Amino acid sequence: MHALNALIRDIPDFPKPGIVFKDITPLLADAAGLAQCTEALAEPWRGAGVQAVCGIEARGFIFGAALAQALGAGFVPVRKPGKLPADTVGVDYALEYGSDRLEVHRDAVRPGERVLLVDDVLATGGTLEASAELMRTLGAELCGASVVIELAFLQGRGRWTSDAPLHSLLRYD
Repeated sequence: MHALNALIRDIPDFPKPGIVFKDITPLLADAAGLAQCTEALAEPWRGAGVQAVCGIEARGFIFGAALAQALGAGFVPVRKPGKLPADTVGVDYALEYGSDRLEVHRDAVRPGERVLLVDDVLATGGTLEASAELMRTLGAELCGASVVIELAFLQGRGRWTSDAPLHSLLRYD
């Protein structure tokens, strides 16, 4: 994981003063690093019967699509409101500074389908937990979740209510 960590760039005071943003664009631009990241994300889920990988908008799409291909599964985009053209189901959730909403197509997954959630960063955990709730609403079976980066100091893992595993590649305390 040291090689992956070296491809994450710190951007101080972005998007606002006092925040140190973990920039994944150098990782995405490095072919070997992206391949290593995809393989590391896939490893815990090989043999778990994952049928669909649900990537959370927006950077979760990048890792989710690659992971779906690596696992031989389909890909489902979990989107912000108003971005999907067909009939949707959504969930509202609280953020540290307000609220937001996530949606998927109503027919994105079938009841009992085994799904894996994927995002780039686990921060406060609201987005990941809302995505899990959305999958439960559709009757999917949650295999677990994977993130590239976990900002452990924000304690987002504590919001994860599922018994399914939550896997992170890089953890920043």
